[in-house]
Amino acid sequence: MKVAIIGSSGHYRYAIEGIREEKDVVIMGIAPGSEGEDISPAYRAACRIGHEPKVYEDYRRMLDEVKPDIAVINCFFGHHAKVTMQVLERGIHAFVEKPVATTFEDLERLKEAYSRSGVHLAAMFGIRYSAHFITAWNLVRDGVVGEIRLMNAQKSYKLGQRSEFYKSRSTYGGTIPWVGSHAIDWIYWFSGQEFKSVFASHSTRYNRQHGELEVSALCHFTLSNEVFGSVSIDYLRPKQAPTHDDDRLRVVGTRGVLEVRNGKVYLINDDIEGIREVPLLPQQNIFADFLRQMRGEGQCLVTAHDSFYVTEACLKARQSADEGKVIYF
Repeated sequence: MKVAIIGSSGHYRYAIEGIREEKDVVIMGIAPGSEGEDISPAYRAACRIGHEPKVYEDYRRMLDEVKPDIAVINCFFGHHAKVTMQVLERGIHAFVEKPVATTFEDLERLKEAYSRSGVHLAAMFGIRYSAHFITAWNLVRDGVVGEIRLMNAQKSYKLGQRSEFYKSRSTYGGTIPWVGSHAIDWIYWFSGQEFKSVFASHSTRYNRQHGELEVSALCHFTLSNEVFGSVSIDYLRPKQAPTHDDDRLRVVGTRGVLEVRNGKVYLINDDIEGIREVPLLPQQNIFADFLRQMRGEGQCLVTAHDSFYVTEACLKARQSADEGKVIYF
């Protein structure tokens, strides 16, 4: 099975880790997906696991020459949709960084291209597969908290010094779609409900000369069945913090409360006394799951519908923050 990598600006490591143990998968080529993009990190990562991809300057030429089975797309975020459409139009499976589009117009064009393609697509919502989140999701699915009524999600990152493309909305797309997309995905994935409305705010203040990059944001979602979800997003994690990120989720149900924090899962409900730390399931890999779907061995946990729907939710939240008003779905 042949793989081509387009870009090096996102989570290509999901694919690298998934391919590491696959004997019949070969990384054949790598090319930038955006002008001026440095693809050397992805190239070095491929070489470290024993692959020797050919380097191309034009990703379209690479697709036509290599004819890969799968394209891993993670260029500048504002270019995801354009590149992915080129992939889909060639009948190539697309493993694409989130958000899959940064404008409503591109999202609709991408959905149309996918509907004609006959191939698989999944966005890189790889945190679903981490030990703590897959454990928490399985617990909620088993009913340990009853019916979900309220959820609070958090994404907090260190800012550091970001690449130039982060400084412009046209190439970055905004912090709600980039950082917040994971947390918005958790709200949707755990609840199983549909988004009804969102009110959001965001700010570029104290972004340390990072142009249009927002460093703080809040989103309030109303979902079907009167379920509510909040998302807190920031780039304000102190540089001395022990980890780059601080991901948290609190799920409040009719029978209990479940919390994901510090890579662990905690549960309190009507059946136990106190707060119990739950043993974790093994971590999984999203790209390995994507490969299983391609081979007809199961359904990837992240579907194309999930990829498009969560992207729409991110863009509506960003619109709400830009316009200062409630946006309805």
